[in-house]
Amino acid sequence: MAKRISQHCSFCGRTETQVNLLLTGINGFICDECAEQAYNIIKEAGLAPASAPGKFVISRNELPRPKEIKTFLDQYVIGQDDAKRYLAVAVYNHYKRLMQKDTKDDVEIEKSNIIMVGATGTGKTLLAKTIARLLKVPFTIVDATVLTEAGYVGEDIESILTRLLQVADYKVEQAEQGIVFIDEIDKIARKGDNPSITRDVSGEGVQQGLLKLLEGSIVNVPPQGGRKHPDQKMIPVNTKDILFICGGAFDGIEKKIAQRLNTQVVGFIASKESKQIDRNNLMQYIAPQDLKAFGLIPEIIGRLPILTYLNPLDRMALRNILTEPKNSIIKQYIKMFAMDNVQLHFDPEVLDYIVDKAIEFKLGARGLRSITEDIIVDAMFEIPSSDVNELLITLDYAKEHIEKVDYQRIAG
Repeated sequence: MAKRISQHCSFCGRTETQVNLLLTGINGFICDECAEQAYNIIKEAGLAPASAPGKFVISRNELPRPKEIKTFLDQYVIGQDDAKRYLAVAVYNHYKRLMQKDTKDDVEIEKSNIIMVGATGTGKTLLAKTIARLLKVPFTIVDATVLTEAGYVGEDIESILTRLLQVADYKVEQAEQGIVFIDEIDKIARKGDNPSITRDVSGEGVQQGLLKLLEGSIVNVPPQGGRKHPDQKMIPVNTKDILFICGGAFDGIEKKIAQRLNTQVVGFIASKESKQIDRNNLMQYIAPQDLKAFGLIPEIIGRLPILTYLNPLDRMALRNILTEPKNSIIKQYIKMFAMDNVQLHFDPEVLDYIVDKAIEFKLGARGLRSITEDIIVDAMFEIPSSDVNELLITLDYAKEHIEKVDYQRIAG
């Protein structure tokens, strides 16, 4: 049996076992380090291509102003003006912070990471997805529920930056100017106020790991995820200019807010001041100490200096969400039926019925789609195979299908 000849780099002579990667040519080989050194020589000679990975470039005139950002959000998201204003200002300041590198004064603009608090279905993730359409910097959404300390089942903290690198096509300079939305941040809250003898690897442990990302430091990031590829070469990423936006439902935090408000109202005017508090929307009074009482450590709260809230959706807001936005739920279904040459129509009372059911089930805006789907799923199954070219959804039709679904759920 012929002995296999070891391949080696034609430039430095090292074998394939001594380098990370060996590229094959027609009559030779080149290792990754020699290829990188060759690129640097070409770059120094001024012969590098103009489209090489570079830093953020945008003119002052192209910079989206806060009002323009909010106007764009208004087209897709109903209400939540306070949260939109905070987001618009944060994104605008993020762009300005990237542009300050060209200035020569000693004033350095620091980033202001944001935390958004609001009940489920009020639009936190939708705001993040919508604003991503407008941005000219890398943007990614990650879920905090899967994060654990290194060495435990789950994903490492660095996987957050891995996804940002993937969005930026592994161009580190672009990734270092990006924006990360961390969803479900409340799921990493400390499980109890008192330290336990067992490690809180998916709660306080994750918060401790997030500190270095939020404050700005150089983090070694596994480009393909750390668990499945332990031998890969790490990529250093500086998080100093990465803006972090966090969102969470913080279910039950209203009790913490109510307790704090009651402790502050003391004395003869207690009853008078307590009447001024809107008990139906305690979230508007949220403060950093409420986040601490919920289970976020003070260091995390300090690195998320901008705290904003999302209002609970009332009946009018839910009704508008069904039809008003550019990509509203009703418009999406009308378009889907139109692709089968079918005109879909809803009686106005059907829309009111859908809203009433969403309020009854306490699902928020997220429930509007599932309820609408339950109503017309049979039509979506039958009509593509029929000659029907128009469909009117009446109130009786909607009630019939919703009651049938409810019965199946109870029976199941």
